Amino acid sequence: MEPKKLSKNLLMRLPRYLEYLEALPDTVIDISSGRIAQDLELGAVMVRKDLSRISDGGRRRLGHVRKMLIRDIRNFLEHNISTDAIVIGAEKLGQALLDYEGFEAAGLNVMAGFDAHAAQKRIFCGKPIYPMPRLEHFCEENRIRIAILTVPEAEAQQVCDKLVSCGVQAIWNFAPVPLNVPDHVVVQSENLAVSLAALQMQLKSRENRVN
Repeated sequence: MEPKKLSKNLLMRLPRYLEYLEALPDTVIDISSGRIAQDLELGAVMVRKDLSRISDGGRRRLGHVRKMLIRDIRNFLEHNISTDAIVIGAEKLGQALLDYEGFEAAGLNVMAGFDAHAAQKRIFCGKPIYPMPRLEHFCEENRIRIAILTVPEAEAQQVCDKLVSCGVQAIWNFAPVPLNVPDHVVVQSENLAVSLAALQMQLKSRENRVN
């Protein structure tokens, strides 16, 4: 099944399933969709449908063999194929993402950072950070398809336009502003303030149920 036929929400849930399954102890051989749903606080029917769309290893009453399900999810997400990426904006958030070791396990190779305030190349956590004028050459030379954007709101669209002109096809946007991109470019936006508000609402809801 082609990924484009699946919903965006499903594609966003799959890494969460994978992280959960890989964190379980090796003593867990079989896992049911019901247990996954309960532990992740998701709908049981939704989880069962999700897994059935990317794996045919489910067995009645026994559920899935955990290692086989991990393999199926990883293969579906193409974690066995590394994709090169860059970070734009090498301040605190950008530096944290450059230093994050979990991207490699997810099939993402963050090669370098770029920053408007960098006067010359410098090294951070073993990775180069370049001045912005080096962006176009670097993207063309390394065929960069994914960019992680952590620049201020006022600069986001301009930098986005530059990335598109450099051939970037997917942008992970941490700037608190929507981006206008051509139809062939994919954008995933993360609004930290909205996520925090949602987290606080869930906490209050849980506290109200307990009380």
